[in-house]
Amino acid sequence: MSVINKKLAKIPVVDITCGGAPADTYSDVAKALCSAAYDYGFVYIRNQGKDIPIGAIDRAFELSKSLFASPVEEKEPCKITENNRGWSGMHTETLDAKNQRVGDFKEAFNLGEFVKGKAQQPLPAALVDHESFLHEFQHLCHCLVLKILTLFAVGLEIRAENGGANWFKFRHEDGPTSSILRLLYYPAIKPSENFQPSVDIRAGAHSDYGSITLLFQRPGQPGLEIVPPSTLPADGVKDYGSAASWTPVAVYPPGTESDPSPPILVNIGDLLCYWTNGLLKSTVHRVVFPQNGPQGGEDRYSIAYFAHPRNDTVLEPIPSTIVSSRKELSGIGPEGKKSITAAEHLMGRLKATYLNLYNDDDEKK
Repeated sequence: MSVINKKLAKIPVVDITCGGAPADTYSDVAKALCSAAYDYGFVYIRNQGKDIPIGAIDRAFELSKSLFASPVEEKEPCKITENNRGWSGMHTETLDAKNQRVGDFKEAFNLGEFVKGKAQQPLPAALVDHESFLHEFQHLCHCLVLKILTLFAVGLEIRAENGGANWFKFRHEDGPTSSILRLLYYPAIKPSENFQPSVDIRAGAHSDYGSITLLFQRPGQPGLEIVPPSTLPADGVKDYGSAASWTPVAVYPPGTESDPSPPILVNIGDLLCYWTNGLLKSTVHRVVFPQNGPQGGEDRYSIAYFAHPRNDTVLEPIPSTIVSSRKELSGIGPEGKKSITAAEHLMGRLKATYLNLYNDDDEKK
């Protein structure tokens, strides 16, 4: 898999600890976050263990490794269903059908929201005794998301009479959402297997579907690449094939190498891009087999928390003068089309990703 740009993406690193003060009082931090989202659609959050303990992150990765090492027979009963929860095996997902020969070279396990500390889905043997920890870890991720969204609201100067700093937060609380905690495993591929290193990919080119994503990575396990928005043509068809300006993303960006854990990588999803009329970029990204090392790569683990608003949230521009002054449309839906809800938007994206999971007869839009 060729890479056009060998230089690392210059994604900003932002410290959002805010000295323990409420997030809505830190306008400088909020502006730094927004600036990164304007230019890259990605931003590193310095990880000192103050929002999510380092030990909790390490334990989550240990559980993930145990899960994916377990027999298929233990994971199969928890196979992913139409509610986007459960286990998906190798090649189940095809994130970029246009450019992929086969589905993604990865496994994943999706955990939906908990109710009163209980998972609302079957758990495999490797996870069943750790239900309370998984609930707590998901809660920590959600709290960090709310903090980041509060900062974005401050940076975008959402009018106080419309909700101000709490505009995004209110739309991510007090009701069911489609938020997902996802454990990911990209196994090393043996040369004898059905693998064509010149074309095959671990996760195809895509943008995320929801509001924002938190990505946790492990030292020495690279592979994430982005197409910087600045490299895309202003008009016309955007090419996300091998000719695009794919740029590697560091696990430990410069200045964070001595931190106790890699920074948490945050990226903007389609819904936040829509809400901001394209101001905050939902950047296309992928995961590749590293150029250095064995041809089939080495094992790579990551954990993602995909934050979504309440399912009944109507997707419409936010009440911000900064946003309303923009003429550019985000391109999520045709101009003039009736507004849809967050749940309707997600279902459309899932049907495109899991080609054989959903029945087209059920599609209403």
